[in-house]
Amino acid sequence: MPKPLLQYREQELMALRGNGQGELQEWDRVYDYAYYNDLGNPDKGPEYARPVLGGSAKYPYPRRGRTGRPPTKSDPKTESRIPLLMSLNIYVPRDERFGHLKMSDFLAYALKSIVQFIVPELQDLTDKTHNEFDSLEDVLELYYGGVKLPSGPLRDNIINNIPLEMLKEIFRTDGAQLLKFPVPRVIQDSKTAWRTDEEFAREMLAGVNPVIIRLLQEFPPTSNLDPKVYGNQNSAITKEHIEHNLEGLTVEEALRTNRLFILDHHDSLMPYLRRINTTTTKTYASRTILLLRNDGTLKPLVIELSLPHPNGDQLGAVSKVYTPAEHGVEGSIWQLAKAYVAVNDSGVHQLISHWLNTHATMEPFVIATNRQLSVVHPIYKLLYPHFRDTMNINAFARQILINGGGVLELTVFPGKYAMEMSSVIYKSWNLLDQALPRDLKKRGVAVDDKSSPNGLRLLIKDYPYAVDGLEIWFAIEKWVRDYCSFYYKTDEMVQQDPELQAWWKELREEAHGDKKDEPWWPKMQTREELINSCTIIIWVASALHAAVNFGQYPYAGYLPNRPTISRRFMPEKGTSEYTELESNPDKVFLKTITAQLQTLLGISLIEILSRHSSDEVYLGQRASPEWTSDETPLAAFDEFGKRLTGIEERIVEMNNDEQLKNRVGPVNMPYTLLYPTSEGGLTGKGIPNSVSI
Repeated sequence: MPKPLLQYREQELMALRGNGQGELQEWDRVYDYAYYNDLGNPDKGPEYARPVLGGSAKYPYPRRGRTGRPPTKSDPKTESRIPLLMSLNIYVPRDERFGHLKMSDFLAYALKSIVQFIVPELQDLTDKTHNEFDSLEDVLELYYGGVKLPSGPLRDNIINNIPLEMLKEIFRTDGAQLLKFPVPRVIQDSKTAWRTDEEFAREMLAGVNPVIIRLLQEFPPTSNLDPKVYGNQNSAITKEHIEHNLEGLTVEEALRTNRLFILDHHDSLMPYLRRINTTTTKTYASRTILLLRNDGTLKPLVIELSLPHPNGDQLGAVSKVYTPAEHGVEGSIWQLAKAYVAVNDSGVHQLISHWLNTHATMEPFVIATNRQLSVVHPIYKLLYPHFRDTMNINAFARQILINGGGVLELTVFPGKYAMEMSSVIYKSWNLLDQALPRDLKKRGVAVDDKSSPNGLRLLIKDYPYAVDGLEIWFAIEKWVRDYCSFYYKTDEMVQQDPELQAWWKELREEAHGDKKDEPWWPKMQTREELINSCTIIIWVASALHAAVNFGQYPYAGYLPNRPTISRRFMPEKGTSEYTELESNPDKVFLKTITAQLQTLLGISLIEILSRHSSDEVYLGQRASPEWTSDETPLAAFDEFGKRLTGIEERIVEMNNDEQLKNRVGPVNMPYTLLYPTSEGGLTGKGIPNSVSI
């Protein structure tokens, strides 16, 4: 940059950092940090108070964008909230606000329909029907018939306050006074295939939360919870529970040949279960063991459901073990056991895989980049597209989704403990673990193998998320390597770049300040550290978020497949619930999982979150073709786009390969969540550049 311009570059960065004082207004451009101290509203009543997340060893958290609102009257550490009707005006830096198209498409719908109108109006509707679905046919009516809305002022109030055409399309009233939802992909082909064991297991590899399953390396499974506090939390599963179902293998042989896998939600949930179960939620901490079959599919072998000991945590877990059954009351109990697992997985997905690991951990990178890297800096230019709309969507989330009494607390099983739980999980967050190859190896589902493509071999060959994800990961890495190598010829150039070093220092010490003393932080002294760090940032913002977000409605829009709440424990022999299970198992299933109001609210929410806006910019695309005048990076970016097109073609080929049974599954739903491009709307595919919704 010409010397006379350098002072203006520094002045601009000073302006963007602000002075840390006062309430920020909509015309401000200031990027600054704050704790998550605006989720509670103690002035409204003690039940709305929530702990401050961030700034303490007990509740560490990534930083959010500062708004500077005054504290509440009841608690000086809690920031006051703006009224719900003013949600559109929540502060984000002016350059981070949604564009006009997206603001009208999405937000008017989200705020007006869900928060202002659907909740109170449907509360009234569902009260009249005791808030229950009577049968699975009742649930299907949401998509094929519709929920009848009352006529008169109530319906007029809803429709009149939702002026956009898009809204009227979503309501699909057609004069019939019905609230109707699109048919989720998981039930488009078959209304019952979701109940099969094969589909239950397949969704751990190709569903909306394919990032948890890991190799089982010791049997029975053990716990990492402190035995001094929680007693014996090791598994009660024995060889006798599974050996007859191992297709001729012994447990030792299955372990040795890497055929046993586990979906383990036990340790993350057990410390909270006693408190969660004092609310209307009644649930368990689950472990599910699966066998990798010869045809490449997974078969669930056993489900363990655990509760804290009634006489105290230090006495350990009280566990029951369930094995597969197809018919009679045993078959109904097995379906319920799978539902409790799905409830665990839904909560962990929404709070950890989705909110914490993409939305919350990315926002500090957005803030630090704008505070420390000028717009002409090459790393700013590389990362800028991957931050689009993130601060704005997170600000809206704090306002209506993750706040005390917000939509998330109403629709996931941890309720008011949800965000606190995510803070505890953040204690073990490690930036380097977000790299896909490292994540797969850490979970034991991949191993280093020089003879394999990219030096990595999957132990589950037909693992759609991992197969597609690795192709995307290495395409991103190649692009980042080509780009960074053009601007940084040596390690010394990385070390001697003052803006880059200030950026990385702030990321560690302020943006993720509660993790500043972690030994894993890259020192940012080499080109390799720069390339790896930027690859991780782009991967998380684009492909990882796409994989855990845009499948929400296709898979979980049909709540029986992915229930978010359980309201009753497993029926015990000799009880009226058990008798009802024998005579009407579907009714017991529906009385156990998410109730009618939460279902309507939950699927309204995930329909919005699963939609692409019409102005979305996808991986391999840029909003402006003039983003750089340097020819080498432009050529490398063009090559990146072509490589992504090739990946799209391979995804289509694999989805048509009948040998790859996990790509489509019993529900006949091809895995397309990591297919890079998409049109607008509810498509179940497409990788936006950023955490944009």
